[in-house]
Amino acid sequence: MKTIEVDEDLYRYIASHTQHIGESASDILRRMLKFNADQPVQNVQPVSAVEKTSVSRPRDSVRVIRELLLSDDYSEKKKSVDRFMLILSTLYSLNSEGFSQTTDAMHGRTRVYFAGDQQTLLASGKQTKPRHIPGTPFWVITNTNTDRKRNMVEQIMQDMQFSANLIEKVCGTI
Repeated sequence: MKTIEVDEDLYRYIASHTQHIGESASDILRRMLKFNADQPVQNVQPVSAVEKTSVSRPRDSVRVIRELLLSDDYSEKKKSVDRFMLILSTLYSLNSEGFSQTTDAMHGRTRVYFAGDQQTLLASGKQTKPRHIPGTPFWVITNTNTDRKRNMVEQIMQDMQFSANLIEKVCGTI
């Protein structure tokens, strides 16, 4: 077996086509490319124009979130802060405008929770431990307890109109 590196967004796309728990990336790609192990490489059918356009259509947000929760990348995160960061990154990728509107209004009594730069968060408290949210222009404070992290995710997901059931599942994994 060979190892290849793929960008995070490509990995998420491949993982979004998982049909059952434990399905490997190779199995997913074989199915997507209609490639059998017995078939020589030169006989692989190219992706049709119809399949190419389906790649660029909007993603089903609920499906993306559910697949994130089932992904190896997510399950390998042992710290709640790492799962929190991955969820925030995914929510932004699904609806950057909705994410931005919600986080602009989100803050504590004395702390700013989200900002476009590290300095703003550092100025709102001595021990904020700001971290950049991958794939976004945002920074978030991470020196909050797990319940506060859950509350932030819950508020963002509510504003993005996810179901209460899905919000509860996501927050329960943080």
